[in-house]
Amino acid sequence: MTPSKNLRAILTELTEDAQQVDQAQLEQVKSLILNADRVFIAGAGRSGFAARAFSNRLMHLGFTVYFVGEPTTPSIRENDLIIIGSGSGRTEGLVNMAKKAKSEKAQLATITIHPTNPIGTMADALIQIPGISTGDKATEKARSIQPNGSSFEQLSWLVYDAMIVDLKKTLKQEQTDMDYRHANLE
Repeated sequence: MTPSKNLRAILTELTEDAQQVDQAQLEQVKSLILNADRVFIAGAGRSGFAARAFSNRLMHLGFTVYFVGEPTTPSIRENDLIIIGSGSGRTEGLVNMAKKAKSEKAQLATITIHPTNPIGTMADALIQIPGISTGDKATEKARSIQPNGSSFEQLSWLVYDAMIVDLKKTLKQEQTDMDYRHANLE
C-alpha cells in the first residue's frame, strides 16, 4: 500500500492551522451557546454544510437549535444566538442575516477567516480560523494544495466538533443521551 500524498499534506496543513485557533475564542462562543434561549446556525455553500452538521450535534445535546433557511425555522428574538460560519465574513445574504439578528437584539457569533469584515465587526464573539477565501489576495496561506476555502471548511467542522466535546462534558451528557435524540425515522 502507498499512503496518499495529498491526504497527508491536507492533514499536515490542518494540524498546523489548528495551532492558530484560540481556545479563549471557543470558550466565548460556548458561553453564548449555554446562555442562549435558542441557537440559530447559518452558513452558505460548503461552510454551510459544516455549520449544518454543527446544528445537528447541538440538537443531539438537547439544545433548541435551528438551521436558518429551513421552513420550520422561527423568527429570531432577544436572548437568542445566531452563529454564522463564513470564511470571507462578507457573503451578502449572511451579512443581512447578521444585521437582522442584531436588530432583534439577538447575540451573534461567527467563525471566520476575516474578523474585520462585516460579520466579524458585528459579532459579540468570534472564532478566527486561518485560511484563504475566494477573492482573497495571494498570501502565504494561498500555498495550500487545496482550492480556496477548503481548509477553512474542514477546520471549521473540527472546531465545531471540538466545541461539542466540551459542551457534552459541561452538560454532563453521555453518548446514550445523544443517541436518544438521534434521528430514528431514517
